[in-house]
Amino acid sequence: MVANNVRGTPAVPVANSVLVARFHALSDPLRLQVINLLREQELCVCELCELLGVSQSKLSFHLKTLKEALLVQSRQEGRWIYYRLNPDQFKVLEEYLAQYRHFSPLATSHNGCN
Repeated sequence: MVANNVRGTPAVPVANSVLVARFHALSDPLRLQVINLLREQELCVCELCELLGVSQSKLSFHLKTLKEALLVQSRQEGRWIYYRLNPDQFKVLEEYLAQYRHFSPLATSHNGCN
């Protein structure tokens, strides 16, 4: 399946569900805060809750979204769950986005809609 060919641009394969999940995961401000905190170190849920000022139930929802997008990984130690970034998946996103640097700038003039 390919995306619609709009304005004569080349058709691009529709992103798979994992790629869509990754961009969705990055679209929420709280999830971005989680990612920024995990850039420095692995943190347990209780530390994340305290640093973000949110309840564990609210944070769990967002961590689940990040895990399903494969952007974070977790491990259990005793009764605590620790989270860390999954750098390989961020590299995949970076490589995907890098493809768009090669497109020519958008045309400044167009035929317009009638």
